Amino acid sequence: MYNYKDDFPIFKKTSHGKPLVYLDSSNTTQKPHCVIDAVSQFYREENANIHRGVYQLSERATVSFESVRLKLQAMINAKYAHEIIFTSGTTAAINLIAQSYGKRLSAGDEIIISAMEHHSNIVPWQLLRDQIGVQLKIIPISETGEIDLAEYEKLFSPRTKLVSITHASNVLGTINPIQTMISFAHAHYVPVLVDGAQAFPHMPIDVQALDCDFYIFSAHKAYGPTGVGILYGKTEWLEKMPPYQGGGAMIEQVTFDKTTYAPLPAKFEAGTANIANVVGFGAALDYLKTIGMEAIHQHETELLHYATKQLSEITDVKLIGTADSKVGVISFIINKIHPHDVGTILDRHGIAVRVGHHCAMPLMQRFNVPATIRVSFGIYNNKEDIHFLINGINATIKLMQH
Repeated sequence: MYNYKDDFPIFKKTSHGKPLVYLDSSNTTQKPHCVIDAVSQFYREENANIHRGVYQLSERATVSFESVRLKLQAMINAKYAHEIIFTSGTTAAINLIAQSYGKRLSAGDEIIISAMEHHSNIVPWQLLRDQIGVQLKIIPISETGEIDLAEYEKLFSPRTKLVSITHASNVLGTINPIQTMISFAHAHYVPVLVDGAQAFPHMPIDVQALDCDFYIFSAHKAYGPTGVGILYGKTEWLEKMPPYQGGGAMIEQVTFDKTTYAPLPAKFEAGTANIANVVGFGAALDYLKTIGMEAIHQHETELLHYATKQLSEITDVKLIGTADSKVGVISFIINKIHPHDVGTILDRHGIAVRVGHHCAMPLMQRFNVPATIRVSFGIYNNKEDIHFLINGINATIKLMQH
C-alpha cells in the first residue's frame, strides 16, 4: 500500500525526538511537495499581478490563476466558472454573504443555524442581527450529536430568509443530512448556505446535485496553502447581491459621481488576490484528483471506525458525538484529566491533537464540557498513528491518575 506520508516533507521531521503523529487535519492539513513546489515555482517564474497587464508575465500569471477557478468548477460541479469566488477563507466567505445577501433583509427576518456551528457561522449573523435586527433560530441537536430534523422544520416561518448550516461538524464529525434540509428549505422558498470547510477535503461534493445556494470551504484544510477560501454561489443570487468590498479589479467604470461594477466573479474579488497561494491550491486539487475523493473518504472512514473502537475500549475515555454518519473526526474527554493536560503530554510523545473548545463554545455548553480532545485524520494518517495515539493516552492516564 502506498505511504502518502512520503508526499509530505514535514513527516521527515521529528517532534520532541519522536516521529511526528499529526492528528489535527481538521485544523489545517499538511502540504505535499507538489503544493510547496507550485507556490515556489510561481514566485520564481511567473510572479506578476493578474487581470491587469498586457505583458507576457502578467498574462501567464492570469492563466495560472484562472485555471484554478476552472478546476474548482469541475471538482464541485458548479454550472458556471463565474460562480466560483475567491476569498481569504471560509470565515471571509460567510462574512461576505452576511454583509451582502444580508443587505436584502429587514428587522424581524429570520436566519436558521444549528447548535453545532463553528463561531464563523454564528458571529457574522450576530453582527447582522446587531446591525439590522434579524433574528437567529437555532436547530437543536441530540445526545449523539445529530440534527433534529423535526425541530428544524418547526423553525420555519414566513419570515425565514436563510438557512446557514455546516455540512460536517468540526467538533463532532457529524455529517448533516443537508440534501434533505435543502429540499425542505427550498419548498419554503428559502436559500441555503452550506459551510463545507470540514466536508470538501474528505468526500466528493456536487453542488448541483445538492442544489445548495452557497457552498464555502478553505484551501488550507484541503492540502492547499493558507489564506485562500472558496465561495460557490448560484448565479441568480450572486447577481442580486451587492459587492462586499470596493476597490480595484471589481469595477467597470468609476467617476466621482458613480461607480458601476464588473460582472461576476470580479464583482466580489476586490484588490490583489492571493495569487501564488491560489496557484498552490490548484496543485492541491490535482493531488486530490489523482487519489480520488471516494478513495480518500473510504480511507478516512476506515481510520475513523478503527480509532473509535480503540478509544471506546479505554474505560476512562468518553466520546463526544457518536453520530452514525461522520467524517474522520473524534472528540473525547478523559475522566479527571483536563484536555489541555492531555494535549501537552501527548505532544511530548510526538502526537499532535487539538484541545479546547474548537471555536464552538455553544456546542461545548450543549454537552456540558469546557473543552474536548479532538483527533482528525488526513490522507497521510494510518493505523500506526492510531496505535501511537492509544499508547500515548494510556501513558497519560497512568501518569495523571496514579
